[in-house]
Amino acid sequence: MLKAAVAVWVELATRPAGANARECSMTSISILNDVLGPVMRGPSSSHTAGAYRIGRVAQMLVDAPAQRIRISFDPQGSYAATCQAMGVDAAFAAAFLGWQMTDDRYPQAAETIAARGMELCFAVEPLEDNTHPNTVRLAVVTQDGGTHVVWARSIGGGMVDVYRCDEGECRIDGKSYVLLVRAESACAAEVCRGVTEQLSAASGAACQVALQPAHEHSGTVLAQWNCCEPVSPELRQALRSRRGVLDVRYVLPLMYVPKEPSPFTSAREMLALAAGKDCSLGKTGCAYESCVLGIPEEDVVAEMLRRYEVMRAAVARGLDDSRVSMPLLPPAAARLWRAEQEGRLAHGGMLARAVARGLAALHVCNSQGVVCAAPTGGSSGVLPGVLVTLADERKLTGQHLARALFAAGAVGLVVAQRATFAAEEAGCQVEIGVAGAMAAAAVVELAGGAAGQAAGAASIALQNTMGMVCDPVGGGCEIPCHTRTAAAIAQAFVCADLVLSGYVNPISLDDAVDASYAAGRALPPELRCTALGGVAATPSAKALVERCARHRGSANRP
Repeated sequence: MLKAAVAVWVELATRPAGANARECSMTSISILNDVLGPVMRGPSSSHTAGAYRIGRVAQMLVDAPAQRIRISFDPQGSYAATCQAMGVDAAFAAAFLGWQMTDDRYPQAAETIAARGMELCFAVEPLEDNTHPNTVRLAVVTQDGGTHVVWARSIGGGMVDVYRCDEGECRIDGKSYVLLVRAESACAAEVCRGVTEQLSAASGAACQVALQPAHEHSGTVLAQWNCCEPVSPELRQALRSRRGVLDVRYVLPLMYVPKEPSPFTSAREMLALAAGKDCSLGKTGCAYESCVLGIPEEDVVAEMLRRYEVMRAAVARGLDDSRVSMPLLPPAAARLWRAEQEGRLAHGGMLARAVARGLAALHVCNSQGVVCAAPTGGSSGVLPGVLVTLADERKLTGQHLARALFAAGAVGLVVAQRATFAAEEAGCQVEIGVAGAMAAAAVVELAGGAAGQAAGAASIALQNTMGMVCDPVGGGCEIPCHTRTAAAIAQAFVCADLVLSGYVNPISLDDAVDASYAAGRALPPELRCTALGGVAATPSAKALVERCARHRGSANRP
Protein backbone atom coordinates (compact mmCIF):
# COMPACT_ATOMS: atom_id res chain seq x y z
CA MET A 1 0.00 0.00 0.00
CA LEU A 2 2.69 2.51 1.01
CA LYS A 3 4.76 1.86 -2.11
CA ALA A 4 1.69 2.46 -4.28
CA ALA A 5 0.88 5.67 -2.42
CA VAL A 6 4.37 7.05 -2.95
CA ALA A 7 4.18 6.07 -6.63
CA VAL A 8 1.01 8.11 -6.99
CA TRP A 9 2.75 11.01 -5.29
CA VAL A 10 5.72 10.90 -7.68
CA GLU A 11 3.52 10.57 -10.78
CA LEU A 12 1.31 13.49 -9.85
CA ALA A 13 4.30 15.64 -8.89
CA THR A 14 5.03 16.07 -12.58
CA ARG A 15 1.46 16.72 -13.72
CA PRO A 16 1.12 20.10 -15.49
CA ALA A 17 -0.66 22.90 -13.66
CA GLY A 18 -4.32 23.33 -14.50
CA ALA A 19 -4.95 19.66 -15.32
CA ASN A 20 -8.58 18.90 -16.13
CA ALA A 21 -10.69 18.50 -12.99
CA ARG A 22 -12.33 15.29 -14.19
CA GLU A 23 -8.94 13.63 -14.78
CA CYS A 24 -7.86 14.26 -11.19
CA SER A 25 -11.14 13.68 -9.35
CA MET A 26 -10.53 11.55 -6.26
CA THR A 27 -14.20 11.19 -5.24
CA SER A 28 -17.31 9.53 -6.61
CA ILE A 29 -20.24 11.42 -8.13
CA SER A 30 -23.23 11.52 -5.76
CA ILE A 31 -26.85 12.48 -6.35
CA LEU A 32 -27.09 14.45 -3.10
CA ASN A 33 -23.69 16.10 -3.59
CA ASP A 34 -23.60 16.76 -7.31
CA VAL A 35 -27.12 16.60 -8.77
CA LEU A 36 -30.01 17.45 -6.40
CA GLY A 37 -28.28 20.03 -4.28
CA PRO A 38 -26.91 22.11 -2.80
CA VAL A 39 -29.66 23.78 -0.81
CA MET A 40 -28.62 27.32 -1.64
CA ARG A 41 -29.45 30.97 -2.12
CA GLY A 42 -30.15 32.06 -5.67
CA PRO A 43 -29.87 33.09 -8.31
CA SER A 44 -27.11 30.84 -9.68
CA SER A 45 -25.47 27.68 -8.41
CA SER A 46 -22.26 28.44 -10.34
CA HIS A 47 -22.11 32.05 -9.20
CA THR A 48 -23.59 31.94 -5.69
CA ALA A 49 -23.24 28.37 -4.37
CA GLY A 50 -19.96 27.89 -6.26
CA ALA A 51 -18.57 31.23 -5.16
CA TYR A 52 -19.67 30.57 -1.57
CA ARG A 53 -17.93 27.18 -1.50
CA ILE A 54 -14.75 28.60 -3.03
CA GLY A 55 -14.78 31.27 -0.32
CA ARG A 56 -15.30 28.68 2.43
CA VAL A 57 -12.37 26.57 1.21
CA ALA A 58 -10.16 29.65 0.80
CA GLN A 59 -10.91 30.77 4.35
CA MET A 60 -9.93 27.34 5.69
CA LEU A 61 -6.75 27.36 3.62
CA VAL A 62 -5.56 30.75 4.90
CA ASP A 63 -6.36 29.52 8.41
CA ALA A 64 -6.69 32.99 9.96
CA PRO A 65 -9.32 35.76 9.97
CA ALA A 66 -9.23 37.68 6.69
CA GLN A 67 -8.65 41.43 6.64
CA ARG A 68 -8.52 42.17 2.89
CA ILE A 69 -9.87 39.97 0.12
CA ARG A 70 -9.32 40.81 -3.54
CA ILE A 71 -11.15 38.53 -5.99
CA SER A 72 -10.23 38.63 -9.67
CA PHE A 73 -12.08 37.40 -12.76
CA ASP A 74 -10.77 37.22 -16.32
CA PRO A 75 -12.60 39.55 -18.77
CA GLN A 76 -13.13 36.62 -21.15
CA GLY A 77 -14.87 34.52 -18.50
CA SER A 78 -18.46 34.30 -17.29
CA TYR A 79 -17.98 35.79 -13.83
CA ALA A 80 -16.80 39.12 -15.20
CA ALA A 81 -20.03 39.69 -17.13
CA THR A 82 -22.48 38.33 -14.55
CA CYS A 83 -20.85 38.98 -11.15
CA GLN A 84 -23.09 41.86 -10.11
CA ALA A 85 -26.35 40.42 -11.40
CA MET A 86 -25.70 37.02 -9.84
CA GLY A 87 -24.98 38.27 -6.31
CA VAL A 88 -21.42 36.99 -6.22
CA ASP A 89 -20.46 39.64 -3.65
CA ALA A 90 -22.96 38.33 -1.09
CA ALA A 91 -21.79 34.76 -1.67
CA PHE A 92 -18.12 35.48 -1.02
CA ALA A 93 -18.94 37.80 1.87
CA ALA A 94 -21.10 35.19 3.61
CA ALA A 95 -18.37 32.59 3.14
CA PHE A 96 -15.68 34.74 4.77
CA LEU A 97 -18.10 35.69 7.57
CA GLY A 98 -18.67 31.99 8.25
CA TRP A 99 -22.43 32.20 7.63
CA GLN A 100 -24.47 29.42 6.11
CA MET A 101 -26.21 30.11 2.80
CA THR A 102 -29.57 29.51 4.49
CA ASP A 103 -28.83 32.14 7.16
CA ASP A 104 -31.49 34.87 7.15
CA ARG A 105 -28.70 37.47 7.28
CA TYR A 106 -27.20 36.26 3.99
CA PRO A 107 -28.58 39.09 1.78
CA GLN A 108 -26.81 41.62 4.04
CA ALA A 109 -23.45 39.82 4.01
CA ALA A 110 -21.64 42.36 1.80
CA GLU A 111 -22.71 45.27 4.01
CA THR A 112 -21.84 43.33 7.17
CA ILE A 113 -18.33 42.50 6.03
CA ALA A 114 -17.66 46.20 5.41
CA ALA A 115 -19.15 47.15 8.79
CA ARG A 116 -16.73 44.76 10.47
CA GLY A 117 -13.76 46.57 8.95
CA MET A 118 -12.97 43.90 6.37
CA GLU A 119 -12.27 44.89 2.77
CA LEU A 120 -13.81 42.82 -0.03
CA CYS A 121 -13.21 44.00 -3.59
CA PHE A 122 -13.56 42.56 -7.08
CA ALA A 123 -11.39 43.11 -10.14
CA VAL A 124 -11.80 42.20 -13.80
CA GLU A 125 -8.30 41.64 -15.16
CA PRO A 126 -6.47 39.11 -17.34
CA LEU A 127 -5.59 35.96 -15.42
CA GLU A 128 -2.52 34.04 -16.50
CA ASP A 129 -4.19 30.74 -15.56
CA ASN A 130 -7.62 31.26 -17.08
CA THR A 131 -8.41 27.60 -17.77
CA HIS A 132 -12.19 27.75 -17.26
CA PRO A 133 -14.94 30.37 -17.81
CA ASN A 134 -15.45 30.49 -14.04
CA THR A 135 -11.81 30.82 -12.97
CA VAL A 136 -11.34 32.87 -9.81
CA ARG A 137 -8.20 34.22 -8.13
CA LEU A 138 -8.44 35.19 -4.45
CA ALA A 139 -5.67 37.27 -2.85
CA VAL A 140 -6.17 37.31 0.91
CA VAL A 141 -4.39 39.34 3.58
CA THR A 142 -5.12 38.04 7.06
CA GLN A 143 -5.38 40.03 10.29
CA ASP A 144 -2.01 38.67 11.41
CA GLY A 145 -0.35 40.03 8.25
CA GLY A 146 -0.18 36.81 6.28
CA THR A 147 -0.68 36.91 2.50
CA HIS A 148 -2.15 34.06 0.47
CA VAL A 149 -3.33 33.44 -3.08
CA VAL A 150 -5.93 30.78 -3.89
CA TRP A 151 -7.01 29.75 -7.40
CA ALA A 152 -10.30 27.97 -8.07
CA ARG A 153 -12.96 27.16 -10.64
CA SER A 154 -16.73 26.95 -10.18
CA ILE A 155 -17.50 24.01 -12.45
CA GLY A 156 -21.31 23.87 -12.45
CA GLY A 157 -24.20 23.05 -10.13
CA GLY A 158 -22.33 24.47 -7.13
CA MET A 159 -19.38 22.10 -7.62
CA VAL A 160 -15.91 23.62 -7.24
CA ASP A 161 -12.29 22.80 -7.94
CA VAL A 162 -9.77 24.64 -5.77
CA TYR A 163 -6.53 23.83 -7.54
CA ARG A 164 -3.74 26.08 -6.25
CA CYS A 165 -2.78 27.59 -2.91
CA ASP A 166 0.21 29.91 -2.60
CA GLU A 167 1.74 28.59 -5.85
CA GLY A 168 1.44 24.97 -4.73
CA GLU A 169 -0.94 22.71 -6.62
CA CYS A 170 -3.80 21.04 -4.79
CA ARG A 171 -7.14 19.56 -5.77
CA ILE A 172 -10.01 20.26 -3.36
CA ASP A 173 -13.64 19.67 -4.27
CA GLY A 174 -15.26 19.83 -0.83
CA LYS A 175 -16.04 16.10 -0.66
CA SER A 176 -13.34 14.90 1.72
CA TYR A 177 -11.25 15.89 4.72
CA VAL A 178 -8.13 17.37 3.14
CA LEU A 179 -4.76 17.59 4.78
CA LEU A 180 -2.12 19.76 3.10
CA VAL A 181 1.45 19.51 4.35
CA ARG A 182 4.24 21.79 3.12
CA ALA A 183 7.65 20.27 3.68
CA GLU A 184 11.30 20.77 2.79
CA SER A 185 12.12 19.12 -0.53
CA ALA A 186 15.02 17.18 0.97
CA CYS A 187 12.65 15.55 3.48
CA ALA A 188 9.68 15.07 1.12
CA ALA A 189 9.82 11.29 0.79
CA GLU A 190 10.30 10.78 4.51
CA VAL A 191 7.49 13.19 5.37
CA CYS A 192 5.13 11.59 2.83
CA ARG A 193 5.83 8.14 4.24
CA GLY A 194 5.48 9.21 7.85
CA VAL A 195 2.28 11.20 7.40
CA THR A 196 0.65 8.32 5.51
CA GLU A 197 1.58 5.91 8.31
CA GLN A 198 0.25 8.23 11.02
CA LEU A 199 -3.00 8.86 9.20
CA SER A 200 -3.51 5.16 8.51
CA ALA A 201 -2.83 4.22 12.11
CA ALA A 202 -5.19 6.91 13.44
CA SER A 203 -8.14 6.18 11.13
CA GLY A 204 -7.74 2.43 10.73
CA ALA A 205 -7.67 2.84 6.94
CA ALA A 206 -5.13 4.05 4.43
CA CYS A 207 -5.49 7.65 3.29
CA GLN A 208 -4.60 8.22 -0.33
CA VAL A 209 -1.92 10.68 -1.32
CA ALA A 210 -3.76 12.78 -3.88
CA LEU A 211 -1.18 15.21 -5.22
CA GLN A 212 2.43 16.24 -4.65
CA PRO A 213 3.59 19.13 -6.84
CA ALA A 214 7.01 20.70 -6.28
CA HIS A 215 7.86 24.29 -5.30
CA GLU A 216 10.84 24.38 -7.62
CA HIS A 217 12.18 27.78 -6.52
CA SER A 218 11.42 27.66 -2.80
CA GLY A 219 12.89 24.26 -1.98
CA THR A 220 9.55 22.99 -0.64
CA VAL A 221 6.79 20.64 -1.71
CA LEU A 222 3.07 20.60 -0.96
CA ALA A 223 1.54 17.18 -0.26
CA GLN A 224 -2.20 16.47 -0.12
CA TRP A 225 -4.10 13.63 1.51
CA ASN A 226 -7.84 13.11 0.99
CA CYS A 227 -9.37 11.36 4.00
CA CYS A 228 -12.79 9.81 4.53
CA GLU A 229 -12.65 10.48 8.27
CA PRO A 230 -11.71 13.59 10.29
CA VAL A 231 -8.08 14.22 11.22
CA SER A 232 -7.92 15.06 14.92
CA PRO A 233 -6.38 18.32 16.17
CA GLU A 234 -3.89 16.26 18.17
CA LEU A 235 -2.71 14.41 15.09
CA ARG A 236 -2.43 17.60 13.10
CA GLN A 237 -0.31 19.12 15.86
CA ALA A 238 1.89 16.02 15.93
CA LEU A 239 2.39 16.30 12.17
CA ARG A 240 3.56 19.91 12.59
CA SER A 241 6.37 18.71 14.86
CA ARG A 242 7.77 16.23 12.33
CA ARG A 243 11.23 16.96 10.97
CA GLY A 244 11.04 18.82 7.66
CA VAL A 245 7.37 19.87 8.00
CA LEU A 246 6.94 23.61 7.53
CA ASP A 247 3.17 24.03 7.57
CA VAL A 248 -0.04 22.01 7.93
CA ARG A 249 -3.42 23.11 6.57
CA TYR A 250 -6.74 21.32 7.06
CA VAL A 251 -9.94 21.67 5.02
CA LEU A 252 -13.27 20.25 6.17
CA PRO A 253 -15.73 18.76 3.67
CA LEU A 254 -18.64 20.93 2.52
CA MET A 255 -20.90 18.01 1.63
CA TYR A 256 -21.23 14.27 2.09
CA VAL A 257 -17.96 12.32 1.95
CA PRO A 258 -18.24 9.45 -0.58
CA LYS A 259 -16.99 6.17 0.85
CA GLU A 260 -17.19 3.84 -2.16
CA PRO A 261 -16.53 4.08 -5.93
CA SER A 262 -19.49 4.61 -8.26
CA PRO A 263 -21.34 1.34 -9.06
CA PHE A 264 -21.87 2.60 -12.61
CA THR A 265 -20.45 5.34 -14.79
CA SER A 266 -22.80 5.26 -17.77
CA ALA A 267 -26.49 4.91 -18.52
CA ARG A 268 -25.78 1.57 -20.17
CA GLU A 269 -24.26 0.21 -16.96
CA MET A 270 -27.03 1.83 -14.90
CA LEU A 271 -29.78 0.17 -16.92
CA ALA A 272 -27.99 -3.19 -16.84
CA LEU A 273 -27.83 -2.95 -13.06
CA ALA A 274 -31.53 -2.03 -12.86
CA ALA A 275 -32.47 -4.93 -15.14
CA GLY A 276 -30.36 -7.39 -13.17
CA LYS A 277 -32.12 -6.47 -9.95
CA ASP A 278 -35.52 -5.90 -11.62
CA CYS A 279 -35.61 -2.36 -10.16
CA SER A 280 -37.08 0.89 -11.37
CA LEU A 281 -34.72 3.77 -12.08
CA GLY A 282 -35.70 5.43 -8.80
CA LYS A 283 -34.87 2.36 -6.74
CA THR A 284 -31.60 1.98 -8.63
CA GLY A 285 -30.68 5.61 -7.92
CA CYS A 286 -31.45 5.20 -4.24
CA ALA A 287 -29.33 2.04 -3.98
CA TYR A 288 -26.49 3.80 -5.81
CA GLU A 289 -26.53 6.71 -3.35
CA SER A 290 -26.59 4.45 -0.31
CA CYS A 291 -23.62 2.51 -1.68
CA VAL A 292 -21.50 5.53 -2.64
CA LEU A 293 -22.09 7.46 0.59
CA GLY A 294 -21.95 4.39 2.82
CA ILE A 295 -25.17 5.22 4.67
CA PRO A 296 -28.46 3.28 4.93
CA GLU A 297 -31.10 3.73 2.24
CA GLU A 298 -33.60 5.06 4.77
CA ASP A 299 -31.18 7.88 5.58
CA VAL A 300 -30.65 8.90 1.97
CA VAL A 301 -34.44 8.81 1.47
CA ALA A 302 -34.91 11.05 4.52
CA GLU A 303 -32.39 13.56 3.17
CA MET A 304 -34.00 13.51 -0.27
CA LEU A 305 -37.40 14.23 1.26
CA ARG A 306 -35.87 17.10 3.24
CA ARG A 307 -34.74 18.60 -0.06
CA TYR A 308 -38.19 18.04 -1.51
CA GLU A 309 -39.57 20.13 1.36
CA VAL A 310 -37.16 22.92 0.37
CA MET A 311 -38.66 22.74 -3.13
CA ARG A 312 -42.21 22.80 -1.78
CA ALA A 313 -41.43 25.77 0.47
CA ALA A 314 -39.96 27.67 -2.48
CA VAL A 315 -43.14 27.04 -4.48
CA ALA A 316 -45.33 28.32 -1.65
CA ARG A 317 -43.23 31.43 -1.18
CA GLY A 318 -43.04 32.19 -4.90
CA LEU A 319 -46.83 32.07 -5.28
CA ASP A 320 -47.04 35.02 -2.87
CA ASP A 321 -46.09 38.19 -4.77
CA SER A 322 -45.31 40.01 -1.53
CA ARG A 323 -42.45 37.61 -0.76
CA VAL A 324 -40.49 37.85 -4.02
CA SER A 325 -38.74 40.73 -5.78
CA MET A 326 -36.66 40.28 -8.93
CA PRO A 327 -34.42 42.81 -10.69
CA LEU A 328 -36.09 42.64 -14.11
CA LEU A 329 -39.40 40.77 -14.09
CA PRO A 330 -42.59 41.37 -12.14
CA PRO A 331 -43.82 38.13 -10.51
CA ALA A 332 -45.91 36.02 -12.88
CA ALA A 333 -46.54 32.75 -11.03
CA ALA A 334 -49.48 33.91 -8.92
CA ARG A 335 -51.13 35.57 -11.92
CA LEU A 336 -50.87 32.37 -13.92
CA TRP A 337 -52.26 30.40 -10.98
CA ARG A 338 -55.26 32.72 -10.63
CA ALA A 339 -55.94 32.72 -14.38
CA GLU A 340 -56.00 28.92 -14.38
CA GLN A 341 -58.28 28.79 -11.37
CA GLU A 342 -60.68 31.25 -13.02
CA GLY A 343 -60.74 29.35 -16.32
CA ARG A 344 -59.20 32.18 -18.36
CA LEU A 345 -56.52 30.09 -20.12
CA ALA A 346 -56.67 28.47 -23.54
CA HIS A 347 -55.53 25.12 -22.15
CA GLY A 348 -55.06 25.33 -18.38
CA GLY A 349 -55.32 22.21 -16.27
CA MET A 350 -52.60 20.38 -14.42
CA LEU A 351 -49.91 21.52 -16.85
CA ALA A 352 -50.65 25.20 -16.21
CA ARG A 353 -50.60 24.58 -12.46
CA ALA A 354 -47.25 22.81 -12.76
CA VAL A 355 -45.84 25.71 -14.76
CA ALA A 356 -47.10 28.22 -12.18
CA ARG A 357 -45.36 26.27 -9.43
CA GLY A 358 -42.15 26.04 -11.46
CA LEU A 359 -42.15 29.78 -12.07
CA ALA A 360 -42.78 30.35 -8.36
CA ALA A 361 -39.67 28.39 -7.35
CA LEU A 362 -37.57 30.30 -9.88
CA HIS A 363 -39.01 33.60 -8.58
CA VAL A 364 -37.59 32.67 -5.17
CA CYS A 365 -34.24 31.74 -6.66
CA ASN A 366 -34.00 35.14 -8.37
CA SER A 367 -35.01 36.89 -5.14
CA GLN A 368 -31.96 35.41 -3.34
CA GLY A 369 -34.29 32.99 -1.58
CA VAL A 370 -33.52 29.42 -0.55
CA VAL A 371 -33.94 26.74 -3.22
CA CYS A 372 -32.56 23.30 -4.00
CA ALA A 373 -30.35 23.25 -7.09
CA ALA A 374 -31.91 20.75 -9.49
CA PRO A 375 -29.37 20.38 -10.97
CA THR A 376 -28.52 24.12 -10.87
CA GLY A 377 -29.95 27.30 -9.42
CA GLY A 378 -31.04 28.59 -12.82
CA SER A 379 -32.96 25.35 -13.42
CA SER A 380 -34.32 25.00 -9.89
CA GLY A 381 -37.96 25.50 -10.92
CA VAL A 382 -38.49 22.52 -13.23
CA LEU A 383 -38.57 19.58 -10.79
CA PRO A 384 -40.55 21.47 -8.10
CA GLY A 385 -43.13 22.46 -10.70
CA VAL A 386 -43.61 18.87 -11.83
CA LEU A 387 -43.32 17.03 -8.52
CA VAL A 388 -45.22 19.38 -6.20
CA THR A 389 -48.08 19.35 -8.69
CA LEU A 390 -48.14 15.57 -9.00
CA ALA A 391 -47.80 15.18 -5.23
CA ASP A 392 -50.81 17.40 -4.57
CA GLU A 393 -53.02 16.13 -7.36
CA ARG A 394 -52.17 12.42 -7.16
CA LYS A 395 -51.86 12.32 -3.35
CA LEU A 396 -48.39 10.82 -3.51
CA THR A 397 -46.57 9.41 -0.49
CA GLY A 398 -43.07 10.34 0.58
CA GLN A 399 -41.75 7.04 -0.77
CA HIS A 400 -43.24 7.80 -4.20
CA LEU A 401 -41.66 11.24 -4.22
CA ALA A 402 -38.28 9.97 -3.07
CA ARG A 403 -38.21 7.36 -5.85
CA ALA A 404 -39.15 10.02 -8.42
CA LEU A 405 -36.36 12.29 -7.21
CA PHE A 406 -33.85 9.43 -7.27
CA ALA A 407 -34.94 8.60 -10.83
CA ALA A 408 -34.32 12.22 -11.75
CA GLY A 409 -31.04 12.11 -9.87
CA ALA A 410 -29.94 8.96 -11.72
CA VAL A 411 -30.29 10.80 -15.04
CA GLY A 412 -28.33 13.69 -13.54
CA LEU A 413 -25.59 11.26 -12.49
CA VAL A 414 -25.03 10.27 -16.10
CA VAL A 415 -24.74 13.94 -17.08
CA ALA A 416 -22.38 14.69 -14.19
CA GLN A 417 -20.17 11.72 -15.07
CA ARG A 418 -20.05 12.41 -18.82
CA ALA A 419 -20.56 16.16 -19.20
CA THR A 420 -21.23 19.19 -16.98
CA PHE A 421 -24.00 21.26 -15.41
CA ALA A 422 -22.26 24.53 -16.26
CA ALA A 423 -23.94 26.68 -18.90
CA GLU A 424 -20.64 28.56 -19.02
CA GLU A 425 -19.17 25.42 -20.60
CA ALA A 426 -22.05 24.00 -22.67
CA GLY A 427 -25.05 26.32 -22.78
CA CYS A 428 -28.51 26.13 -21.26
CA GLN A 429 -29.04 22.59 -22.55
CA VAL A 430 -26.97 21.30 -19.59
CA GLU A 431 -29.01 23.31 -17.09
CA ILE A 432 -32.71 23.75 -17.92
CA GLY A 433 -32.37 21.18 -20.70
CA VAL A 434 -31.05 18.59 -18.26
CA ALA A 435 -33.63 19.59 -15.64
CA GLY A 436 -36.34 18.79 -18.18
CA ALA A 437 -34.75 15.41 -18.89
CA MET A 438 -34.54 14.63 -15.17
CA ALA A 439 -38.19 15.64 -14.72
CA ALA A 440 -39.26 13.41 -17.62
CA ALA A 441 -37.61 10.43 -15.91
CA ALA A 442 -39.34 11.34 -12.63
CA VAL A 443 -42.75 11.39 -14.33
CA VAL A 444 -42.14 7.94 -15.86
CA GLU A 445 -41.10 6.63 -12.43
CA LEU A 446 -44.31 7.93 -10.85
CA ALA A 447 -46.37 6.37 -13.64
CA GLY A 448 -44.86 2.97 -12.90
CA GLY A 449 -42.60 2.88 -15.97
CA ALA A 450 -39.49 0.77 -16.29
CA ALA A 451 -35.95 2.09 -15.90
CA GLY A 452 -35.38 1.91 -19.65
CA GLN A 453 -38.50 3.98 -20.29
CA ALA A 454 -37.38 6.64 -17.80
CA ALA A 455 -33.97 6.83 -19.49
CA GLY A 456 -35.68 6.98 -22.89
CA ALA A 457 -37.87 9.90 -21.86
CA ALA A 458 -34.79 11.73 -20.57
CA SER A 459 -32.95 11.06 -23.83
CA ILE A 460 -35.81 12.49 -25.90
CA ALA A 461 -35.87 15.61 -23.74
CA LEU A 462 -32.14 16.13 -24.29
CA GLN A 463 -32.54 15.63 -28.02
CA ASN A 464 -35.15 18.40 -28.04
CA THR A 465 -32.86 20.93 -26.32
CA MET A 466 -29.72 20.24 -28.34
CA GLY A 467 -27.81 23.46 -28.95
CA MET A 468 -29.80 25.59 -26.48
CA VAL A 469 -27.78 28.74 -25.85
CA CYS A 470 -27.36 30.44 -22.49
CA ASP A 471 -28.16 34.12 -23.01
CA PRO A 472 -29.16 35.63 -19.66
CA VAL A 473 -30.60 39.12 -20.07
CA GLY A 474 -28.76 41.44 -17.70
CA GLY A 475 -26.58 38.55 -16.56
CA GLY A 476 -29.22 37.08 -14.23
CA CYS A 477 -31.41 33.97 -14.25
CA GLU A 478 -34.72 35.65 -15.16
CA ILE A 479 -34.98 36.04 -18.93
CA PRO A 480 -35.32 33.66 -20.76
CA CYS A 481 -34.94 31.24 -17.84
CA HIS A 482 -38.55 31.56 -16.65
CA THR A 483 -40.15 30.74 -19.98
CA ARG A 484 -37.62 27.97 -20.63
CA THR A 485 -38.58 26.51 -17.27
CA ALA A 486 -42.21 26.49 -18.38
CA ALA A 487 -41.29 24.78 -21.65
CA ALA A 488 -39.14 22.16 -19.86
CA ILE A 489 -42.02 21.31 -17.53
CA ALA A 490 -44.35 20.79 -20.49
CA GLN A 491 -41.74 18.72 -22.29
CA ALA A 492 -41.23 16.49 -19.25
CA PHE A 493 -44.87 15.39 -19.41
CA VAL A 494 -44.84 15.02 -23.20
CA CYS A 495 -41.66 12.91 -23.27
CA ALA A 496 -42.94 10.70 -20.45
CA ASP A 497 -46.25 10.14 -22.24
CA LEU A 498 -44.43 9.27 -25.47
CA VAL A 499 -42.43 6.41 -23.98
CA LEU A 500 -45.29 5.21 -21.77
CA SER A 501 -47.47 4.93 -24.87
CA GLY A 502 -44.93 2.71 -26.59
CA TYR A 503 -42.80 5.14 -28.57
CA VAL A 504 -39.40 3.55 -29.07
CA ASN A 505 -36.52 5.96 -28.55
CA PRO A 506 -33.58 4.91 -30.78
CA ILE A 507 -30.96 7.24 -29.24
CA SER A 508 -29.43 5.95 -26.00
CA LEU A 509 -29.21 8.24 -23.00
CA ASP A 510 -25.40 8.04 -23.08
CA ASP A 511 -25.37 9.13 -26.71
CA ALA A 512 -27.84 11.95 -26.07
CA VAL A 513 -25.72 13.25 -23.18
CA ASP A 514 -22.53 13.07 -25.22
CA ALA A 515 -24.11 14.79 -28.22
CA SER A 516 -25.65 17.50 -26.06
CA TYR A 517 -22.32 18.20 -24.37
CA ALA A 518 -20.46 18.30 -27.69
CA ALA A 519 -23.05 20.67 -29.17
CA GLY A 520 -22.78 22.92 -26.13
CA ARG A 521 -18.99 23.03 -26.22
CA ALA A 522 -19.20 24.04 -29.88
CA LEU A 523 -21.16 27.18 -28.99
CA PRO A 524 -19.12 30.39 -29.09
CA PRO A 525 -18.41 32.12 -25.74
CA GLU A 526 -21.02 34.78 -26.55
CA LEU A 527 -23.70 32.09 -26.21
CA ARG A 528 -22.45 30.51 -23.00
CA CYS A 529 -23.60 32.60 -20.03
CA THR A 530 -21.71 35.78 -20.86
CA ALA A 531 -24.84 37.85 -21.70
CA LEU A 532 -23.12 38.90 -24.93
CA GLY A 533 -25.33 37.10 -27.46
CA GLY A 534 -28.79 35.66 -28.08
CA VAL A 535 -31.74 37.51 -26.61
CA ALA A 536 -29.39 39.19 -24.09
CA ALA A 537 -27.89 41.24 -26.94
CA THR A 538 -31.20 42.41 -28.45
CA PRO A 539 -32.19 46.10 -28.33
CA SER A 540 -35.29 45.35 -26.25
CA ALA A 541 -33.28 43.37 -23.68
CA LYS A 542 -30.65 46.11 -23.38
CA ALA A 543 -33.38 48.76 -23.02
CA LEU A 544 -35.04 46.73 -20.25
CA VAL A 545 -31.79 46.37 -18.33
CA GLU A 546 -31.04 50.09 -18.64
CA ARG A 547 -34.57 51.04 -17.60
CA CYS A 548 -34.46 48.81 -14.52
CA ALA A 549 -31.01 50.13 -13.58
CA ARG A 550 -32.28 53.73 -13.73
CA HIS A 551 -35.28 52.79 -11.62
CA ARG A 552 -33.09 51.16 -8.97
CA GLY A 553 -30.79 54.17 -8.97
CA SER A 554 -33.63 56.60 -8.40
CA ALA A 555 -35.10 54.39 -5.68
CA ASN A 556 -31.76 54.35 -3.83
CA ARG A 557 -31.34 58.13 -3.87
CA PRO A 558 -32.41 59.96 -0.71
